[in-house]
Amino acid sequence: MRGQISEKSIITNLQDAGCSSQQIENFIKSYKDDDINKQILLLKCQRCLLLEDLHIVQKKIECLDYLIHMLKQNG
Repeated sequence: MRGQISEKSIITNLQDAGCSSQQIENFIKSYKDDDINKQILLLKCQRCLLLEDLHIVQKKIECLDYLIHMLKQNG
């Protein structure tokens, strides 16, 4: 698989996914070492972080939706 994806495209993808410089450096090292298990672990960790952020934002949206609903009921 290593020959199929350029290092530049991996870095761009990881940056687009919000990975830090350290995360990208760790991923590229594991990529060069052909350590697929570590690569998957690193990607899953970033995915979990993004999912946590999503849940935080979702809760904020729910708060706004609740307030809108209450204003409509009282207005």
